[in-house]
Amino acid sequence: FRLCRLPLLLLPSPAEVEKLTHINYAEVPTSDPNGFDPDGDGTRIGVSYIFSNDDDDQDQDDNLDHFPPDSRQVSHEEKPFDPDDELECVVYYRDECVYERSSGAASVSPESLLANCRPGDLLEFVATGQYPHWAVYVGDFQVVHLHRAEVKNNFLTDVSQGKKGRIVNGLYRHRALPPEVIVRNAMDHVGTRDRDLCWRNSECFAAWCRFGRREFKIGGEIRIGKQPYKLKLLFSEKKSHVLEFQCLEDVIMEKRRNDQIGKDAVMQELANHLNATHDLKEERFLN
Repeated sequence: FRLCRLPLLLLPSPAEVEKLTHINYAEVPTSDPNGFDPDGDGTRIGVSYIFSNDDDDQDQDDNLDHFPPDSRQVSHEEKPFDPDDELECVVYYRDECVYERSSGAASVSPESLLANCRPGDLLEFVATGQYPHWAVYVGDFQVVHLHRAEVKNNFLTDVSQGKKGRIVNGLYRHRALPPEVIVRNAMDHVGTRDRDLCWRNSECFAAWCRFGRREFKIGGEIRIGKQPYKLKLLFSEKKSHVLEFQCLEDVIMEKRRNDQIGKDAVMQELANHLNATHDLKEERFLN
C-alpha cells in the first residue's frame, strides 16, 4: 500500500514552486513507506501527490478533436461500468462534510444525458478500469473539459466516447456559482494548456469552474504538516477506513485512483497494507 503519514514539509521558494509544479513526479512518500508511525498508537495513513498529475487523459482517445462525422465508435462494451464496484466515500474538512458519494448512482447514455443537461452542470463519464472524466456543460450540446493537458471545447457526445455519464452537481457540498458564471469560467480558459494550467485533472478543473474555490487549483492550499482532510472509505455498513490528507488536491487524486481500480482492489490493497504493518510492528517489538 503506497500511502504514508506526512510529516512537516519545508516549503520551496516561489521560483522553485513555479518550476516544480510543472514537473510530473510520481507519488512522494515522505515517511515510512509502510505507513507505520512508531510514535503513534496505530496506523495513520495519508498520501502525497506533490507535483504529480493524475491524468485521466491516458484513458481517452488520441483523436478526440478529429472524429469524422458519424464515426464515433469507441466502445467500452468489454468493460461496462459496474456500479457495484464503485466505492462509497465521504470527505471531511475538519468536521465538515465537503463531499459525499453513494454507490449505485445511475449513469445513462450520452444522448439521454443531453436531454437533462443545463448550462453550468458538472458531468462525469465513467467506465470500469478508467479514471472518471469530468466536464462542464456550456449549452448547445457542448462541454468544456481538461483533456491531455489542455482545456478544450467539444461536443458532449464526442467527449463521452461511448461511456455512460451522469450529472454530479451534488457531490461537492460547496455553494455553486450562478450558471452564467460557471459557463464563463469554463469558456474563458478554453485553449489554456501545459504550463499555464492550474488544475491537475478534469475533476479539479470542472469543480473549480462550478464553485470557484482555490482548493481545486494546484497549490491552492499550503501543505504545512497538518492533515485537516479525511477521506472515509465505506466498504459496507460495518466496515470503513479513514485516510488523512493535507489538502483537497491530494484527496481528489486518491479518490480518483480508487475509482479507477475499483472497490474490490482497494479492499485488497488495504488488507495487504494492514497485514504488512502488523508484521512490521511484531518485528520491531521482537527486536
